[in-house]
Amino acid sequence: MQLDSLQALDLSDRQVRIYHALLRLGPASIRDVAAESGINRGTTYETLKELATRGIVSYFPRGKRRVFQAEDPERLLRLGESKQQALNQALDTLRREVIPALKSEQPEALPDNVRFYEGDDGVELVLRDLLDSTEQQPEPAYAVISTKTLREHLYRPFPNFTRQRVQRGIRVRVIAIGEGGDEAELAERKWLPAGAGSDASYIAIYPPKVAIITLAKKNYPVVIVIESPAVASTQQLMFDTLWGLL
Repeated sequence: MQLDSLQALDLSDRQVRIYHALLRLGPASIRDVAAESGINRGTTYETLKELATRGIVSYFPRGKRRVFQAEDPERLLRLGESKQQALNQALDTLRREVIPALKSEQPEALPDNVRFYEGDDGVELVLRDLLDSTEQQPEPAYAVISTKTLREHLYRPFPNFTRQRVQRGIRVRVIAIGEGGDEAELAERKWLPAGAGSDASYIAIYPPKVAIITLAKKNYPVVIVIESPAVASTQQLMFDTLWGLL
């Protein structure tokens, strides 16, 4: 039985194990729960108290001892619903109060904003920003110059990128340097020979941003994102000119 999802309710692995053991046993002593779960008695007792506080374990006296019992698993649903409600309230407060207040404290933005990212996490972040930003445009579309060497590494952290792009109705024009590159829906592709630029690089133009991904030593991705209408406009002009010549 897969119980990992219970950890999303802020239950630790130890708490899940002890609740599950108690559920199997029915009303039981600390010693029996400890034996069933394989956790020492002291830790079992402290954990049972924690679970009682969460409302998914209860106890009653039997002679001089306490006997514990697991509450109906339906209680876990109510625990999840309570957490979801609290999260929704927190998100609402973030939108209405916290984010506007934090933005008001920011200094005036510079005209050009440059950000640097590294590794697969950085690549995934930028690819997601590419989709999210482009989707907001009246005619969702962007342009790419991509080399064969970089294509082998680009979608490693985001393998369903193309599927998401198509689902969002985003079009792309690609100038591919070197052979390869899969055909896909809502995509146009033209090629340049590898000799025209064989270094590993990927340039995405999605005004007002331009993202540049390249590889450092040992195929380690490095990403630069420039948010500048002027830079993006110039890159778009050069792309469109080259596209027209191919």
